[in-house]
Amino acid sequence: MSLRIMKPGLHTTVQDLGRPGWRRFGIPEGGAMDSIALRTANLLVGNAPGAAGLELTLSGPQLLAEEAMLIAVCGADLTPSIDGEALPLQRPVWLDAGTVVSFGSAASGCRAYVAAAGGIAAEAVLGSRSTDARAGIGGIAGRKLRSGDVLPLGSAAPWAAAWHAALAARAAAVPQGRRRSWAAPRWFAPPPAQALLRGSANPAGIRLRVMPGAEYGQFREAARTAFMRERYRVAPASDRMGVRLDGPPLQMEDSEELLSHGVIAGTIQVPRGGAPIILGVDCQTTGGYPKLAHVITADLPLLAQCKPGDYITFEEVTLAEAQHLDREQERGMQQLAAILSICKKAMHF
Repeated sequence: MSLRIMKPGLHTTVQDLGRPGWRRFGIPEGGAMDSIALRTANLLVGNAPGAAGLELTLSGPQLLAEEAMLIAVCGADLTPSIDGEALPLQRPVWLDAGTVVSFGSAASGCRAYVAAAGGIAAEAVLGSRSTDARAGIGGIAGRKLRSGDVLPLGSAAPWAAAWHAALAARAAAVPQGRRRSWAAPRWFAPPPAQALLRGSANPAGIRLRVMPGAEYGQFREAARTAFMRERYRVAPASDRMGVRLDGPPLQMEDSEELLSHGVIAGTIQVPRGGAPIILGVDCQTTGGYPKLAHVITADLPLLAQCKPGDYITFEEVTLAEAQHLDREQERGMQQLAAILSICKKAMHF
């Protein structure tokens, strides 16, 4: 089975959960910016959580199902539709062969994820199918997708095939025998908090929880106060490598140059101009800018959904609080997997 790219959208790439273990060689981990949305989509179609899917950014593509298949769309609402009819999010959806799914611009959030049963079977590079466009590896020829690209799919799990058959039967059982080109169950996976974003329409801004960085104490007290009190706006020059922020400039007590040191996704660096940059999953492995703070792991999916123009505020939490929030997020994923296990056994739609 395969998916064909009819129109590519603004920035559509193949992504899985990244290639950990290579940072010491200067290779970013990469992977989905919103790992929770991708993992959820994969669970909904019977894939392993780390199977490769599509990451759509701000404006989505037009996809052709060349054979009948099962897909799920999670994360931001990029207004997917089939023949003008809205396609539901956060649930498995059966598509008949020849069905075209069209995405529009983001109604909320920034990035949506499309998983197909079997996963996208692009060639793995260093243990991952994720696209790293700067390095030119992973995905399809190491680049964002283009019109005409064909994405091969792997073998679907047996129970996903059973859901496929049940939803196909539902599509056929419509009044007057007019078969629909898609079908979805009544139930859906509860959307995570980041899916409820309203971006810049929220005057309070999107709250990201942070812990102090190594050089936090070297910033002026006024800078530390402003960082935790003021709003920052996501700048247009933001991408998977870093989310640039416009707002009050933050200055250190001493502007002495630092030696290069390791950095990871979520690190908040402050260059000489004083405008913070929150590093994304495609960030470099080392950097020399001072580290003001770190976005906690549980809020990295929320960071992924911040689009240009959105306002961001910061809240400091302790290490214990950050660890608790991370465990709670993982517990939620485990609960979803358990519920889906019950649904697949009962074939409940």
